[in-house]
Amino acid sequence: MTFWKIASGACCTAVAFASPALQAETAEETAAKFALRPVVLDVSLSPSGDKISYIAPQGDRGEILYVIDLAGTAQPVAVIANTEENTDLDECDWATDTHLVCSLYFIRQDGILLLGYDRTMSVSAVDGSARLMSQQTNSRMLRVTQDGGSVVALDVPGEKNQILMTRDWVKERSIGTRASNDREGLGVDSIDVTTGKRQIKVHPDVDAERYIADQFGEVRLKMRHARDRSTGVYKEDRTYYYRPKGSSEWKMLSKETLQPGGGNTGFVPVAVDSELDIAYGFGSKNGYDAIYKVSLANPAVPELVSAKDGIEVDSLIRVGRQRRVVGVSYATERRNIDYFDPAFRKLSSGLAAALPGKPLVNIVDASADENKLLIIAASDVDPGTVYLLDRKTNQMEPLLEMRSHMDASAMAEMKPVNFTASDGTQIPGYLTLPKGSTGKGLKAIILPHGGPSARDEWGFDWLVQFFAARGYAVLQPNFRGAAGYGEAWFGRNGFQDWKVAIGDVNDAGRWLVKQGIADPVKLAIVGWSYGGYAALQSQVLDPDLFKAVVAIAPVTDLAKMREHATYFTNSRLVRGFLGEGAHVREGSPAQNASVMKAPVLLFHGTLDQNVVVDQSRFMEKRLKEAGKAVTYVEFDGLDHQLEESKARFKMLSDIDKFLDTNLGG
Repeated sequence: MTFWKIASGACCTAVAFASPALQAETAEETAAKFALRPVVLDVSLSPSGDKISYIAPQGDRGEILYVIDLAGTAQPVAVIANTEENTDLDECDWATDTHLVCSLYFIRQDGILLLGYDRTMSVSAVDGSARLMSQQTNSRMLRVTQDGGSVVALDVPGEKNQILMTRDWVKERSIGTRASNDREGLGVDSIDVTTGKRQIKVHPDVDAERYIADQFGEVRLKMRHARDRSTGVYKEDRTYYYRPKGSSEWKMLSKETLQPGGGNTGFVPVAVDSELDIAYGFGSKNGYDAIYKVSLANPAVPELVSAKDGIEVDSLIRVGRQRRVVGVSYATERRNIDYFDPAFRKLSSGLAAALPGKPLVNIVDASADENKLLIIAASDVDPGTVYLLDRKTNQMEPLLEMRSHMDASAMAEMKPVNFTASDGTQIPGYLTLPKGSTGKGLKAIILPHGGPSARDEWGFDWLVQFFAARGYAVLQPNFRGAAGYGEAWFGRNGFQDWKVAIGDVNDAGRWLVKQGIADPVKLAIVGWSYGGYAALQSQVLDPDLFKAVVAIAPVTDLAKMREHATYFTNSRLVRGFLGEGAHVREGSPAQNASVMKAPVLLFHGTLDQNVVVDQSRFMEKRLKEAGKAVTYVEFDGLDHQLEESKARFKMLSDIDKFLDTNLGG
């Protein structure tokens, strides 16, 4: 029985920009469709629940902020637009029913380095006027601040129009001025979003990196990450502090020790419930991430809240403007949520009944009283729909489609599978077969994920669906070295234990052939970031397995990666992650170009901070020196994600032609 009535003639379906269903598509039409960015990049609900805002693409690279008054015309009204090159309008949240707080991110070249900056501004939903909320810079500052501040609390009870936001204090030169700032570090200010007037709430701490407030707008937790004073490089330990209720005194709560190959030990607090006066956080149980809690009235040994056998509990479920903790989330074959809040446990059951074809249900925002919820429901074949649920009337109405230019009925199903690695280990993954295919003798792609401290999950994936639409079987292996399966599975990570990780990736290709799914002469590998590294390095272990290799923004040389990190404060962590030894050269595709046989197609953006563009340039150089077939496409002014429709269209079109040529059509 359906628990909620789905409203007919919902207010905002026109906002979805629905396009007519495409019939038989050309290769270019398919590439153009999948290259488009989602129609909804970010969405938020006002405190009253009467207005929503959403960020939509504008052109190939820009963004535009819309506001919909559900109690008024219920039509989208453009508020502000971002057309600034190399700048992204990332997120907007409602501070009040008239003002939003929005974040901008941009990248600038500083000598040989690429530096990322963020800035926060308040935006009037009435007239679109904007006010910078980040600390203003001036010529007296001894350094440029990259951190423009982040919102710690959207509500400060009893203080109208106030939010809490971090502030990066920078010392100033004292010569030639009577007033100069001598404070340094991260603090917290209370700021009026309508006037910009600010007041110090937490004084700056030179080693502070994060603050966490409770649901009453009180800052209760602080994370400190000390640096070497001579080099500015981070040390291995992070320390967490708490404030007892009603106190301004900081007391030590726990210490987190970062492990050389990745991961950490210790209790890591991430949220506070002041009604219960506890902190929730992450810790380890039998080698798997789990959720714990600790009293802030009398801290002792953390108490276990949620743990799973053989899988990691990787996130807290939080709702509302106060980010109230109501449950935990973890991924098995699909993403699961365990609500320990009774009302939301019941709500979850009702949503599952009301949306049977969309099992991935996320509560993304709520009104101040939590009576109205903004929900996104999706599946492997459905990119998602934004719904507004009124808990008083039990009525739910669809508002926006995340990718309205796509037809869910044309998408291919993603199915969990397991295959056996060469050493007998069962490797989990996801197999997507072209819709309507026999599932036998197909052209096929192995698609390893990025990271390596990541994993693939069941759900809509635009790249997977593009390949399936072009007739490819796609297998995404969660190889050893992936996150989410515990410390033993992660090992020393996918760089230091590259032979294990890449061995699993290659075994995925062999399994497709053995099962008769893939034609062995039409088997390719495609990867992005670490996945691109895996695609290239797969040739080092078995140069005859894949007939074509596509690497997008790949790591290609570990020594160069470590060398580049020396310019940054996390260099010690990067060195520990990559490690020392023979694997640095043996595990670098660029150092082993001579053994590669398959033709290679490379893509990279010049503003990539995650993996610098020199990695692909060096790979191209080494392949050409070895007399190997390589094509390199470089996108000027784009970062690691290549989030430009025009660039993604070229990338998809080029990949399609490259694979068609090298896999025999």
